[in-house]
Formats: sequence, C-alpha cells, structure tokens
Amino acid sequence: MDNTNFATRLLNWFDHHGRKHLPWQHERTPYKVWISEIMLQQTQVATVIPYFGRFMERFPALEDLAQAKEDEVLHLWTGLGYYARARNLHKCAQYVLRDYNGQFPTSIEELQQLPGIGRSTAGAIISLGTNGHAVILDGNVKRVLTRHQKITGWPEHSATLKTLWKLAAELTPKRRCPDYTQAIMDLGATVCLRSKPLCELCPISNDCKARLTKTIANYPSKKPKQKVPTRSTTMLLCVDPVEKVVLLEKRQPHGIWGGLWSFPEVSGNSDIPTLPCHLVAKTKWEELPPIRHTFSHFYLDITPTLIPVRSKEKFIEQERWHWYDLQHEATLGLAAPVQRLMQTLAELMSCETKN
Repeated sequence: MDNTNFATRLLNWFDHHGRKHLPWQHERTPYKVWISEIMLQQTQVATVIPYFGRFMERFPALEDLAQAKEDEVLHLWTGLGYYARARNLHKCAQYVLRDYNGQFPTSIEELQQLPGIGRSTAGAIISLGTNGHAVILDGNVKRVLTRHQKITGWPEHSATLKTLWKLAAELTPKRRCPDYTQAIMDLGATVCLRSKPLCELCPISNDCKARLTKTIANYPSKKPKQKVPTRSTTMLLCVDPVEKVVLLEKRQPHGIWGGLWSFPEVSGNSDIPTLPCHLVAKTKWEELPPIRHTFSHFYLDITPTLIPVRSKEKFIEQERWHWYDLQHEATLGLAAPVQRLMQTLAELMSCETKN
C-alpha cells in the first residue's frame, strides 16, 4: 500500500469535509484535547458536546479541575457514564499540577503514566494539543483500518491490536500530523459508519479491501459473544415526607459507581440492614416499579423500596451519609438510575403536597 497516497487522499478530503467547528477545536490546547478525548471514549459526539461545555465553563483551566472537590466533578459527569473516567480525570489533573507545574508532559511514555491516559489518548494530546507527531488508534480509526486492509480478529485482541498499531504508525505522516489525526477520526465518525457506511463519499474507498470484496459488514470483527449476566439489588429510599429529603450513602471509591452518592442497598434476599435513621416510621414499606440499568458487562435489576422516616438524624460519619433535598438540587455525583429515582420521588412528594 502507498502510505503517502493514503494520507494525501485523506487530507484532501479533510480540507473540504472534515469537522473543524467542534467546541474543543476552538483555541485548541492540550487541556481541551484531553478533556474531550476522555469524554469521547465510548460516547457519541452529540452526547459529549453539552457536557464538555458545562465542564469547561466550571473548569476552564487544569488548575480549576485539580482544586475542585471530587463530588463536584462527578456531579458534572452525572449521566455520561463510565464514572472511573471522571475520577481518573480529577486525579490526573492533580498529578499534572503537582508533578508537572500544571503543564502536560510532552512524551507518550510520561503521559501514559498518568491516571486514565492510554496510548491513543496520549497520542491525541501530543498531535492535536501540541501539533507534534504522534499516532492514535481510537474506535473510529480501528474501524477504518480493519475495513481498508481486511484485518481479521477482534480489534481489542492483543495480536490484532499490535497489527493495527503498526499499520497506524506506518500511515501517520510527519507533515500535517494534527490534520491527519483529526481526518481519520472524522472519516470513521461521519463516513465509515458502523452500519450503512457511506462508501461513495469515502476518499480511500477505491482500494478498500472490504468494499472491493463486499465484506464491509464483517469488519471490524465482533467481540466474542458472552452471556450477559443479571444482578439484582434493592435500593432503600428513606424519605422524610415532611422535610422532603432522602437519605444517600456515598459509595466506596472503587467499583461500580465508585465515589458517587446512591441509596443504601441490599442485594438478593438479604435482610434489610439497620439504617442510620433512629425513627423509621412504622408504616408499610412500599415497593416502587422496578427498573433495569444496563452496564457494558451485566444488567442490574433494581427494586426501589420507599421507606418513610419521621425525622432527620445528624450523623457522625458525615462523609458517608447525606440528606438530599428533593426540592433543591445539590452538587453531588449521582448514578444515572439514582437520578431517575430522584425524579420519581420528587413527583411523588409533589402529588402528596397537592393532595
């Protein structure tokens, strides 16, 4: 394959059809590139844009992010999913501020030592953020390359990944590397789509091996199928109907929804635990309609259980427990199903007030 010709065709296409007005492309900096790249991991551009805007408004510089409380960072991430990204983002900002005087290191190796930054993100920071020469291999690039060269094997498999990195490095030009980086991402995002790719608009379709053999649907190879397990939990919605507050518990810093605020939980058929509410009302506890939350590797079936409480209690462990005011949104990181249940509770409280 003529690597120079591949890059030339892609850059010519980019000059006329590439995306040049995304919010993180305005006055581009390593900080903006980093934030956008982390947000865009497994998330669509249209979803990320409003989150990026709110994030940059609150944290316009790395120092602002590093000095913020984790709760506020998670709050602004609520709904974006994969919350480890937000926790790593916060830690990374603190490391860069402390160890690098607020400036990102300029080598791939040093960048990869920072929390949440992998090889492709490091390449994007250097290429797009500093106009340096570096290689990227995000999901869009993997799709373009596997189709163009008919590379078999699940892209995340080590042998396939090694092949893709080698090819990506060979194709990335020294000249106009930032434009090429954006171009190949744009091609995957707007033309070489997962389903119904727009091959007639593709600048490299004339020698795309998958197109020529009419096997585009086979690339990239799908992840080997595994049965998706289902877990269940009961979320305890301890609500004071007079004060209109609900009890939240801060989750452990690691694992599912690490560091976020959630309702106290009990899994399976376990007994309801002793709650930190000394005056739980002796009324019938009410099960609300169940909800299902889908993770990448399992389903979580949630049974919300409404538990009236007659008064608030002040806790010794204030870092663990919090009374959330249903009438005034707090700056806390909430998991998506918790946020949904908050809306349900607010509606229930509103109906009771009217009655």
